[in-house]
Amino acid sequence: MASKGWQHPYVNIFKHVRIEDWKKSSKEGDVSTYTDKKLKCSVFRIRGSVPANSYILIPKHSHQSLGLTGQYFYLLFRPTPGKYFVVTLDVAAEEGQVVRISFSNMFKEFKSTPTSLQFPFLCGAAKDSVYESTAKSARHGLVGPAPTSVRWTCLTLDLQYTLHFYLNRCYSYLKSVKLCANMAVKNMFTSDLLLDPGVSFSEAKLMGLACSQGTGPIPRDMAFPVPKGNSWHDLYDCIRFPSEGTKLPFDSIQKGNPRQDARHVSNHRSPIREESRCVSLSKPVQDRVSLIQQITTPKSLPRNQPPVVTSIPELGVVSMHQSGDWLCHNDDQHQQESTRSISHRLTPRPPCDADDDGVHVFVHPEEGLGKHGEESEEELVCTPVAHLVRSSSSKDTKQQLLPDPILRLSQIIGFGGATTKCVLWTKSGDAVVYPCHAIIVSMKISSNQQRFFIGHTDKVSALAFNGNTTVLASAQTGNHSVVRVWNYNKGNCLAMFRIHAHSLSSLSFSYSGGILCGVGKDSHSKTMVVVWNTLNVSKGGEVTILAKAHTDVDVHTMKVAFFDDTRLVSCGRDNIRLWRVRNGTLRSCPVNLGDYHSLDFTDVAFEEGNSSYQHLDDQTLYASSRSGHIFEIDYSRVVIRNVRRLSPAQQQHAERREKWTFNTGPGIAINSISVSSSFCATGSEDGFLRLWPLDFSAVFLEAEHEGPVSLVSVSSDSLQVLAATSTGNLGFLDVSSRGYNTLMRSHTDTVLGFSVDGIRRHLTTASSDGTVRIWNMDSLHQLYDFVSEDSPCSVAFHPSEQIFSCGFSSGIVRVFDISSAKLLAEHKQHRGEVVGLAFSPDGDFMYSAGSQGSLALYNSSEEEHSVIRVVCNMIAQGTERAPDALTVSSDSLCLAFVGPSEYIVTIADARSLDELLHVDVSILDVESPRLDSALKVCFSPASTEHLLVATSENKILWVSTKTGRLLREVSKVHKHQCSSLAVSEDSRFLLTAGHNAVKVWDYNMQLGINSQMFIGHSQPIRQVSFTPDQLGVVSVGDAIFLWDFLANPANPVGSLTDSCSRLRVSYSSAAKSAQPEAEVHGIQLSNGMPRQTAPLPTSPPPRLDVSTMDQVEQGALGSLSLCDDTPTITTVPVPATGPASSSNPRPATSFLKVTELVNASPQNTSHLDTVEFKGKTPVRPDCYRHFFPRFKTSILDQAAVTPHPGEEGIKLKAVIGYNGNGRGNMVWSPDQGLFAYSCGCVVVVEYLHTGSQRHLQGHSEEISCLAVTNDAQTVASAAGGSNGSRSLICIWDVQTGACRKTISYHRGAVQSLAFSRDDRFFLSVGDFTNPEVALWSSKTFQMLSSVSLSGPIHDAAFSPSAASQLACVGSQGVYFCLMHSHGLDVDLKVQRVRAPAEVGDVELTALCHHMDSFLFTATNRGHVCVWDIETQRCLMTWEADEGEIGVLLCRGNRLLTGSNTRWLRLWEVEAVQGVKPQGKVSSVGDSGTMVVLEQEIMLDGTTVSAAFDNTMDMGIVGTTAGTLWYINWSDSSSIRLVSGHKSKVNDVVFSPDESHLTTCSEDGSVRVWSAPSNELVVQFQVLNQSCSCVCWSPASSKESACVAAGYSDGTLRIFRLSSSEMEMKLHPHHVSVTAVQYSADGHVILSAGKNGLVAISSPVNGATIRVIRDHKGASITTIQCVNEQCKNFGLEGNEMWLAASADRRVSVWAADWLKEKCDLLDWLTFPAPAYFEDDTPPPTLAAFCPSDPGLVVYTGYGVEKELSFYSLAKKQIIKKIALPHWATCFSLSSKSQLIAVGSKERVLKLIKSTSGRFQDFLQHSDSLQTCHFSPSGTLLFTVAYNEILLWEVRGL
Repeated sequence: MASKGWQHPYVNIFKHVRIEDWKKSSKEGDVSTYTDKKLKCSVFRIRGSVPANSYILIPKHSHQSLGLTGQYFYLLFRPTPGKYFVVTLDVAAEEGQVVRISFSNMFKEFKSTPTSLQFPFLCGAAKDSVYESTAKSARHGLVGPAPTSVRWTCLTLDLQYTLHFYLNRCYSYLKSVKLCANMAVKNMFTSDLLLDPGVSFSEAKLMGLACSQGTGPIPRDMAFPVPKGNSWHDLYDCIRFPSEGTKLPFDSIQKGNPRQDARHVSNHRSPIREESRCVSLSKPVQDRVSLIQQITTPKSLPRNQPPVVTSIPELGVVSMHQSGDWLCHNDDQHQQESTRSISHRLTPRPPCDADDDGVHVFVHPEEGLGKHGEESEEELVCTPVAHLVRSSSSKDTKQQLLPDPILRLSQIIGFGGATTKCVLWTKSGDAVVYPCHAIIVSMKISSNQQRFFIGHTDKVSALAFNGNTTVLASAQTGNHSVVRVWNYNKGNCLAMFRIHAHSLSSLSFSYSGGILCGVGKDSHSKTMVVVWNTLNVSKGGEVTILAKAHTDVDVHTMKVAFFDDTRLVSCGRDNIRLWRVRNGTLRSCPVNLGDYHSLDFTDVAFEEGNSSYQHLDDQTLYASSRSGHIFEIDYSRVVIRNVRRLSPAQQQHAERREKWTFNTGPGIAINSISVSSSFCATGSEDGFLRLWPLDFSAVFLEAEHEGPVSLVSVSSDSLQVLAATSTGNLGFLDVSSRGYNTLMRSHTDTVLGFSVDGIRRHLTTASSDGTVRIWNMDSLHQLYDFVSEDSPCSVAFHPSEQIFSCGFSSGIVRVFDISSAKLLAEHKQHRGEVVGLAFSPDGDFMYSAGSQGSLALYNSSEEEHSVIRVVCNMIAQGTERAPDALTVSSDSLCLAFVGPSEYIVTIADARSLDELLHVDVSILDVESPRLDSALKVCFSPASTEHLLVATSENKILWVSTKTGRLLREVSKVHKHQCSSLAVSEDSRFLLTAGHNAVKVWDYNMQLGINSQMFIGHSQPIRQVSFTPDQLGVVSVGDAIFLWDFLANPANPVGSLTDSCSRLRVSYSSAAKSAQPEAEVHGIQLSNGMPRQTAPLPTSPPPRLDVSTMDQVEQGALGSLSLCDDTPTITTVPVPATGPASSSNPRPATSFLKVTELVNASPQNTSHLDTVEFKGKTPVRPDCYRHFFPRFKTSILDQAAVTPHPGEEGIKLKAVIGYNGNGRGNMVWSPDQGLFAYSCGCVVVVEYLHTGSQRHLQGHSEEISCLAVTNDAQTVASAAGGSNGSRSLICIWDVQTGACRKTISYHRGAVQSLAFSRDDRFFLSVGDFTNPEVALWSSKTFQMLSSVSLSGPIHDAAFSPSAASQLACVGSQGVYFCLMHSHGLDVDLKVQRVRAPAEVGDVELTALCHHMDSFLFTATNRGHVCVWDIETQRCLMTWEADEGEIGVLLCRGNRLLTGSNTRWLRLWEVEAVQGVKPQGKVSSVGDSGTMVVLEQEIMLDGTTVSAAFDNTMDMGIVGTTAGTLWYINWSDSSSIRLVSGHKSKVNDVVFSPDESHLTTCSEDGSVRVWSAPSNELVVQFQVLNQSCSCVCWSPASSKESACVAAGYSDGTLRIFRLSSSEMEMKLHPHHVSVTAVQYSADGHVILSAGKNGLVAISSPVNGATIRVIRDHKGASITTIQCVNEQCKNFGLEGNEMWLAASADRRVSVWAADWLKEKCDLLDWLTFPAPAYFEDDTPPPTLAAFCPSDPGLVVYTGYGVEKELSFYSLAKKQIIKKIALPHWATCFSLSSKSQLIAVGSKERVLKLIKSTSGRFQDFLQHSDSLQTCHFSPSGTLLFTVAYNEILLWEVRGL
């Protein structure tokens, strides 16, 4: 739009589109006009029973746009009483994204997605009506239909705020408006002004309101009429969103306060904030404020003299009442504190020891007391400096607490605070530096050893290193930003200076360290850039200001150019600028951004690694933006060279490959960019760290994180890339190994409480971020993470078992067993939040306290932790005593707490909760003018009989637990109230926390100086305690601080001291073990291995990223996830240049002669069974090429009765899918046209020209491999034997499909099959459990010879030219085999040669012959080796892939390689024939031989099988994704021939017209297939979710056909087939959806969750209409809807539906959805005995009988295995059919009374329900989980895991 001026001051939308013409707008349904008596004008009325069917839409067509840029949208309307309405606004963001904002009184709750916002609208009521009083008492408006007294309303929506606050997007313009019934509408308009409808023009003049101030009265043509003497607010409603105040629910649109002052409209894009208000202060408060101002106000300095410190004063030790009145006011108290104060002389500081890891504190004299409201720094305790200087006035003879210091900060668990965007590498790359709130941490990446830089008094907001990382600069946030410069190696502060700026957000050092620049805000909130001269700071010189600039330009990041100290670059919103310091001034020029001028830039970076003396013209600047753009800028010419955009991967059609580029689609916000000399790293909002080549052609490595990546940084050697996330995770990616290492995880909000497991050294913490996490105290690794919608408040570990309990804000207490990863107990005994939780030290009892006063006692010796007693009004109400409101004595006899009032401390019997003693703390100090109340209680060890009480008057009281007498009292413990206290086990030390300081006290208070204070926390400490071993202290608040407790033992006996030392050493060594805690009591933890998916140019649509995180679903409890130190982060290898690193090279080639074990005579083979290796058990080889059958728990039923040929009631018609778990399980003979592959236990022979199939059925287990003769007349297949028997090899006649011969020989699985070139011989190879090579005659299939080899064999092949030669490869090397025939006998002579040392310690995985004399072999590290067959020597090697090569194929001079990196590569190898044997193995580069990579293509998975024609021009390739690809190298094309699911298939459903079918899978994919071709039409993929159920919309036109799918996150998604797009996303459940079904008429969707709730939703607007809770607590297994008049059953309705739940209950309902009727018709409950099996009980299944919906067929766990037929009319079971097995699925045919029943025993049973006649079918290799007849009953689908079989129904 050329100009926006025409839109000021407002735009009348109805007038703008000339709505009365209906040319630019449209109406649908009942839309009319009438004259409203109250408004005295014509208005529109929209009416309709279904809101979506009657509406006004502006503009008329979807491709049109209103283009209205006004920030505020005004709607003048009146909801129709008793009805629902919906308003929808389509709003465009600056990034190009269109967001749909909807509000309706139909919505019950706020919902948000990246592209939509749904707000509930709560209707207001007329003044003084009963509805108004109801709304007032409830503190919110009326939910649901509008009341009868609803009034005309002026609704104001702040579109800019809404997009910014909820979606973090910038508002651009209003695109369209849709007003749906039921309402009356006067008009709509937009404006940039915040207008008050209750103010007239005359009133506005009197009040001084004007448009220039951003506010004013509403336009006259939009105003509501107000009769004289009346108030506007008495007649009408004014609703503004966002609303002011705290009305509930917060994310709703509802009436606010009657009169609200018009707020000042800010031009900023941030949410509007109110100005601070003036308040009157009392005289004492004024005096206090005055004192604070005197202390905190900086002293004036001479002009042009920067406030810098030239030398750091020595930290001295001053006793408390020798330090001056302003420092301390407790001269008369009888205990003293050891404190560190600042000497007022600015004396030079002696150098500190380099290894001083303690606390360093320095306070500049100007800082005074720092921020009021926190501990003053002069009380802070520091570790000793090298030369400790004591004040001459201190009394050295005074006894003090020793050792000094008694605590040493050891480790911190935490990252971030003010920012997660500042993490630095050291030059050597062995350590990282990052902020943790007010502390700077340096961590070694190899050992996690930490070093601390302490001195900041507020959260650190910026960090910077000089080029050689010897000088570190840091800045803190807050109103008085302080900058510190540190000597990084020594850890001491070199300088500290403050600038008159706040919000210091960015620092940057020059490479030399001579220049430091910082960016903040000045006192007028303008951007302020300061450049300091830091050249001499390391030598004790001054820091001076070189230049300073104030600007209105937004600066997000600023960096000093590494090649010139005087040049800087910056970026921010709408700008990239180049700066230069010259002659004391700072000047800048902008980069001309052209059309990109409105982007929000996030980061800038130069290409590092270039020489600093490189010419200026060659420097390139890179910049990233929130819109996903990356700019490449010519620095010298200040012009843009290139602009690229990071776009999300788009779902493509099956035959097209996905290409991830920088130039198309919506952008992904890039938060950080780092450039090295060889690649660029980006960190983006979608959680990915991506590495790109500098031409940004395609990503070559990526790692996915749990949250947005806020920072990336490439190390100086470019070998490691650091990544930080906004969710508090910090880690790095090793580029060479592609491994990801997590350095730190952290809570993202305040840590509320903790508990320590002393046996296992585990620490559990509860946080305001809603998580409970368990940490290893030695390695700092996060072990467990519990996430719940309920907020945790307190936690407690069991004293001996691996059990912990957690209290929540809802009052629920949950107990978890970590060893079994399950929820043991859940109790709801409290109404308020849980403020205290504790186990008795003996572990027999557990206690919990609620904020409403209740106290509960549990029996923790039982697994279910049953409740023994609950007492109300026992605990003082309130939450201020959380999380440790309870304390238990060490002898487990007494329990103490504050209650029943805040003045009383109660000691109770710990076993019965009977009260033993009351202590009133309010009367202990009669002279105090205020009543003292108790805050915290803590038992000292039982031998002392002491209870310690912390009070509100800042005292600690020692009380006798026997008499209640006051024994001791200490005042002024902290400057603020004590928040936590603990006593050491030997009763020698007391630990207290107050605000952000920890104090250690002498317990007996008998010393001259009784305490030491320690700081580090930047927020109030919530809890502090000794560790159970008394060797450490833990404090939590902003982060988790682990301190070493350095006190000497009470009895320094050698044995005791030694044992303690040994204990500590054992912990340290455990933390440094190679694989810390790989397993926790049998629970396999996440191994953090990389996933093998990367969105690259030739990849297909992305698949689900399957995490290795174990999850234990607990209904609505959230999930308990077990993880080790690495997150669920995926690294994706893609081709890169450079040799692979080799390790552990093997010795030189050796020859091993193996003689044959048997002769060819069959009678001599029997003794082989007794020849077994008695050594160690076989070890699975480390290569994917080896076949491992999928794990199954089902066992084939041997008693099943299969029908005679020709009499089958169903015939296998088609198999959908390919078994990607097989190896070499696809064969193709291009000359004869034979194409065969395996799926499950079936061999599929497919005719490519017709698409028809023939099926070879004879196996009962998963087929591992196939082989075909050269004349294509015979196919061999191998599979495991049933019930543990030997493997079965079947020999098939291709022409007839008959099985000619079966061979059962190998004890394990069969790894490989092969026919010789002349088809005379047949070879079979056993797997790693029995590595034996067997040679058979192809004529008789009698064994000729066999050889047992020493290690696993992966592949074998006959020579194509020499009839007597064959070769094998395996773990031990390559085996050259020679056949010697003696009549009928054949001997196998075998020679083994190890892999060449040049390729390292590898497995040889695949082989193929080349010409007559060469053999190619591949390794699991991507090498290809060339061998001379005659000399049996390796001639040369080259690296053909980055991963394991599992497929090798050679035709002529072309070699094909397929690997687990998903690359398929074609090589020209003609030059290999010219290689001459040399003394050593040569590489491709050394020998001068050119092996040329002709072509390559990336597939959707690891290559497992391949077959090509003789010229290698075309072929077929199989992958682990279950896909068979047709590859044509000549035109570089690829087509999916066969596509199947890789993961478990959960549901298969036919469309009503049987033209399509849909499947859904655990991997989150929904696939739609065409019938009868069974070709994939479209795939809908949802990442990181499982799709559990799917259904079709009822019969209608193909254009309106939809598929609804239910997912594990509780969402429903509706996909439209005609557009291949998702039409709607619903979120009716908070748990996994287990069943979904359209109603018979399609008006609603019924869905059920794992928690038993059934939701009824509208497919039109997505609203949840009703929730049925009758099955709550038991998972719903089935929902079915049928058309049936319900009058026969005594209820109204035109359809019936049923729901079956896991507790064997079935509910049947009668419904008429148009009349909003749904009534319970019948409730069925089926009895069953207790289930004692190890697995889960059989599912509960129910269905209406198709021929008579009055019959319900049921099966499930019960007394008998049977099908029951229940009559709804007779209310009884009328028939039963006995079953031999429990049914896992069943389906009823609409014709012929057929029932298909599947079982865990792999049997599909077809039953005639009238006669009971049945047939068994055994074509599946696993238990059946789903079966469905087609609507016509002519077809049947059955599913076992991912095997989908389609049957043609013939009838019984």
